[in-house]
Amino acid sequence: MVSNGVRGIGISAHKRAHDLSDFGAELDMIETLGVDSIEIPTFDLDLVVGGKIRRPQLEALLRACRGRDVLYSVHGPLAINFMDEAWRHQRHFEVLKASLEVAAEVGAQHYVMHSGLAPRQQAGGIEAAYDRQREALSRAGDMARQHGLILCVETLFADFKGDGYASSPKRLAQELAMIGHDNVMATLDFSHSYLKLDFDGTREAFVAEIAAIAPHAVHLHMHDSFGRQDDIWMYTEGERLAYGHGDLHLPVGWGDIPWQALMSECTFPSGVVFNIELNQRYWYAAEECVAATKALAGTARTVSREIAA
Repeated sequence: MVSNGVRGIGISAHKRAHDLSDFGAELDMIETLGVDSIEIPTFDLDLVVGGKIRRPQLEALLRACRGRDVLYSVHGPLAINFMDEAWRHQRHFEVLKASLEVAAEVGAQHYVMHSGLAPRQQAGGIEAAYDRQREALSRAGDMARQHGLILCVETLFADFKGDGYASSPKRLAQELAMIGHDNVMATLDFSHSYLKLDFDGTREAFVAEIAAIAPHAVHLHMHDSFGRQDDIWMYTEGERLAYGHGDLHLPVGWGDIPWQALMSECTFPSGVVFNIELNQRYWYAAEECVAATKALAGTARTVSREIAA
């Protein structure tokens, strides 16, 4: 564990068998990497069915997770979207409620959910979507508090077709400040942010944008990319790698994210977790990626977070 206010270095697990019968072996393998925490991809483990927890599947997950000397975080369903139209919010909340209960039973501390996405539209429509999201995240923060969880809202990019909208890191930071809820913080995904800003033509503002959200980012998603649009037809994933296109989830150091500048300019909350999200294709470089992430975490600056009573 890093001693400069960083809570730990983690990595996201991958599902093997659909019935989770070998998920324990996945966690065994991850523990050999010497990480402090493991992120559980509950969005893809068949744990919630129609908004309800499937208990036998949850018990299989809990058997795999019990008795390990690691912290846990959980990445919930990616489809939960509080910028969505209001009439769909109840369905999103049903899935969120069950997913938070799963995270609590696992013993997670951070629950990762994506920030909102909306169709690209005139400003009034976008601002109305932000209004919906603020109200919903405040309510979701109350739910998270009941389970002893911190809701970590992840930075995103929309798409590369030009018809979607996602928050910039700085705008998401402003929204979280307006919400002002101790249990609603950020997951800073560096590569997602890089892709978002490059698409918008504001790549030069990347470090400043990241510095703006860093004080809210108690959870980090560490993976590399080149921040380039995935706008050319590719035959294989290897070709996407050759071109450096898209959300590649590369080992840290393989892309051109300016990691050293980010560590120099950013201040994170004390207790921040550096969680690696590595494409399974590049798992052969996991040890290299963990070492690079530990080195970066060792240079990170943190500040204590004031928690309201």
